[in-house]
Amino acid sequence: MLLIYTKTLTPRINYTFKHVCTHILGIDIKFTSKIEEFVAHEGMKLSYGKQKLGNELFVQQTELLLEQGFSDTELKLFPWENTVGFFKVSDQSDLPFDIFSASFYLLSRYEEYLPHVKDEKGRYPSSESFLVKEEIIDQPLVDLWAFKFLEILKERFPNLEHKIKPFQNKNILAVAEVFKYKKKGIVRSVGASLRDFFRLNFSDFIERLKVLTFLKRDPYDVYDDIIAFSKQENLRWSFMFQLSNYSIYNKNISYHKVKYHALIKSMADYGPIGLLPGYEAISSLKVLKREKKRWEAIVNRPLKNTLVNDYDINLPNLYNNFDKLEIARDFSMSYADVIGFRAGTCTPFLFYDINFERISPLVIEPIAFNSQVLEKLSYFEVKKTLETIQEKVKKVGGDLVLIFKNSDFEDEQDKEKFLELVYKLHEHE
Repeated sequence: MLLIYTKTLTPRINYTFKHVCTHILGIDIKFTSKIEEFVAHEGMKLSYGKQKLGNELFVQQTELLLEQGFSDTELKLFPWENTVGFFKVSDQSDLPFDIFSASFYLLSRYEEYLPHVKDEKGRYPSSESFLVKEEIIDQPLVDLWAFKFLEILKERFPNLEHKIKPFQNKNILAVAEVFKYKKKGIVRSVGASLRDFFRLNFSDFIERLKVLTFLKRDPYDVYDDIIAFSKQENLRWSFMFQLSNYSIYNKNISYHKVKYHALIKSMADYGPIGLLPGYEAISSLKVLKREKKRWEAIVNRPLKNTLVNDYDINLPNLYNNFDKLEIARDFSMSYADVIGFRAGTCTPFLFYDINFERISPLVIEPIAFNSQVLEKLSYFEVKKTLETIQEKVKKVGGDLVLIFKNSDFEDEQDKEKFLELVYKLHEHE
């Protein structure tokens, strides 16, 4: 057990030390604000403050974890061995910067609370991200810092006991539109066919006709193929399904369809399942609650997992709504157009609401890749980047989470490429 002295134990300090020391490194910790208890302790100990108390391991503290709310904070990056750091401190510290303040800045998504210009979909844009601007979003910085901190702890305390969790590769299939043509009703099917015909889009017109007359399988109906391949190669998947009302933003089949219910239940036999909230549910607690009830009525179990299709998490409102509905885990911590770690970590972490200085029970799964980035990057670029990221994640026992859409697999060549990518990354697990 590592005893940590801090003059004031704030929620931010509690949150960050537990993520770095316990969740990443597997070290039991205890806090004290009593100097007498700290001095008398004969085991492993560390002080976190402005001044060193004696000969203990010392990490000098900056102001961030003592503050409340948020303010514009200047970040100055500097090299540290084979990575980088910020929030530099004096030579008195056993670490050259306050890794706990730096970790909190990234984990809490501090910069997303600051004034910023949203993108065309109303999201926090990746171009505003400090990690993107500095071209270090491909590094799980918090985990890398934690392991360097571990090396220093081991030098000082050779008998240190800790437990590192194993590397995991996780794959998610997001199903916003379960079928491209099937089960959409006569009015929608006829209207779409006439639209394609008059726009001279004959390829889609003929394809829809073949699907509706059972001469061809629906292009989005790739579930059996993915399951068969994954069973053969022992791959793990989670599945997220949308249950929204039909609208200009939500084009799925009706959530009433018995065949849709059967598909959701059958996918639960092969991996965890969850909800893909619709466009309106992202901003409306009432709509989100309605979709949650639909999901639970179909699968007869509490909803635990969510994924926001366009990664519009709009902090802190959406995550607070998840809290209110007792949703346990979210898989939306990604940028739609960038590969890497939006929160600077590859280890699942708890959501921290800066507005209320509150540690939430909601677990955030950091996402390394979502298939929307293929609109900007080639398959080769994605493959090389993910292989590089995987090596970094494996070294720190983190999670490499990949998100695909069922529509990504409609083309036979794309399906082969993406399944090969999933297999190759799993092969090196």
